[in-house]
Amino acid sequence: MNASTMLGLAPALGWNSWNTFTWDINEQLIREVADTFISEGYKDAGYEYIVIDDCWSLKERDADGRLVVDPVKFPGGMKALADYIHAKGLKFGMYSCAGTHTCAGYPGSFEHEFQDARQFAEWEIDYLKYDYCFKPRNIPGELLYKRMSLALKNSGRDILFSACNWGEDNVPRWIRSSGAHMYRSTPDIQDRWDSIKTLAHSQLDQECYTGVFCHNDMDMLVVGMYGGSNDEFIGRIGGCTDTEYKTHFSLWSLMGSPLMIGCDIRKTSPAAKEILQNKDLIAINQDPEGRGAYRIKPEPQWFHTDEVFILVKALAGGDLAIGFFNMSETRREVSLLFWDLGLPYASGYSLSLYDCWSHQELGLHKERFSPVVEAHDCLVLRAKLVD
Repeated sequence: MNASTMLGLAPALGWNSWNTFTWDINEQLIREVADTFISEGYKDAGYEYIVIDDCWSLKERDADGRLVVDPVKFPGGMKALADYIHAKGLKFGMYSCAGTHTCAGYPGSFEHEFQDARQFAEWEIDYLKYDYCFKPRNIPGELLYKRMSLALKNSGRDILFSACNWGEDNVPRWIRSSGAHMYRSTPDIQDRWDSIKTLAHSQLDQECYTGVFCHNDMDMLVVGMYGGSNDEFIGRIGGCTDTEYKTHFSLWSLMGSPLMIGCDIRKTSPAAKEILQNKDLIAINQDPEGRGAYRIKPEPQWFHTDEVFILVKALAGGDLAIGFFNMSETRREVSLLFWDLGLPYASGYSLSLYDCWSHQELGLHKERFSPVVEAHDCLVLRAKLVD
């Protein structure tokens, strides 16, 4: 395959400016993030996209209808910034909107799709996040996403298309046909445990709606934010614990969501950096088969609620990724019967289990595995069949 046909094969890995900085973005910040990708090992871990979200342009287009970069925030212009990012072996992403205006009130791409796509290609961007605010009511969103997809695919440059309509309009049923490489299936995330829980629960048993070249985007990561957003809605005070961030990252990894960092990685805590750069979880997320994770209800059945569950993801080569999740307020024993994986005792096979967080082998197990998982915590294993 050539580079064009590989675009979107695996979920995108990168960073987006919105969760922490919202409107307070500038050229120096983006350059420093690119530098941090290299110096702190994010590029080596697999992260490649640096994406500027809303609020990068002026409030009006120019006389020719072109978008105008804010000269105060980005004095060097977008092409020079793209060159800086590309020189580091990274990819550059930007933001627009399917409506007349973006969510923050800047010009959207409605009826400017082909013009804007050409302009993004001229700036040599590699990724477009396409939001859904201020869409005329009587025009189907499905049509608008197909329009921008067509424009991007004919812009003269390979640009990953990130559709962001927040799960509206039955989007999982039609988004793959639009040509988008990833799509938002949820409302906006907040830097709070109950938000993580709500978004994760909303996507359980939806494994058929993700796969190679069109990935279910459960929204950007809040790992490492600790309440550090400058927007009250996203979360300005408190945030989550490191255990909760670990569970958040594990869920997004197993469920095949793109992993777009939202914290200020220039100031990431050692614990958050360890979570974000977990090579074993990233490998599961980036598995080339791109399969969704199915849910198993643990035994005993009367103990089960939606807050305690097991996720299983089939991996290339025959391994399984198995996540034990306890979203409840008390520690729980979470029992997995291997029969529910399609592995009967009579087969003679055992599972060799590897802990993806402690990075240790747990030995061979037959028939069942029943770990105790603390409140808000998880255990993620990579399982290999052994005769």
